[in-house]
Amino acid sequence: MTAFITRCCKRLEAGLLALLLLAAFAAHAGSIEPKRAALTPGEDAYTLSAEFAIELGNRLEDAVARGVPLYFNLEFVLERSRKYWLNEHITTRSLTYRLAYSSLTRQYRLTTGNLHQNFGSLAEAMRVVGRIAALPVVDRDQIKPGESYEAAVRLALDRSQLPKPFQVDAITDRELQVETRVLRWQFVAPVVAP
Repeated sequence: MTAFITRCCKRLEAGLLALLLLAAFAAHAGSIEPKRAALTPGEDAYTLSAEFAIELGNRLEDAVARGVPLYFNLEFVLERSRKYWLNEHITTRSLTYRLAYSSLTRQYRLTTGNLHQNFGSLAEAMRVVGRIAALPVVDRDQIKPGESYEAAVRLALDRSQLPKPFQVDAITDRELQVETRVLRWQFVAPVVAP
């Protein structure tokens, strides 16, 4: 009888372990996926246009709806590759977005520097975070016409800005993690005809 109970307990433990593993993999982690990016010459500077598909996941969406602010960092790097030496660093540009929900106004507030925008839904606010249009990133005089450059752009959730309990949970809780990817591409500066 004792052997039977031991076998049953082991099977029950194995079944519970399988359910826990399944639940862990089923937990919906967020992601920020770059779709496209381009540099365009402007009057005084080259401007960045980029688009990202953002999926926060249920736990982060719930957290921001309860008043926890989320911070996103946009990072752009431009380098010129050199054959026998390290790449020449041309510029780095970063931008921070703060997204918070106000239960008083029932709106999501997106802040970048001194600029604020209010949105009626989280989807609208995330659409604006995920679309960068004509952001000046490098002066025209820093770019040599006809030269090839390596550009990289990334949008990421800044977990260090989360409240301390969330920072600790984000280490192990997959639902609080947002996977990000870097989009890299070759950029050849256009030659201006005289």
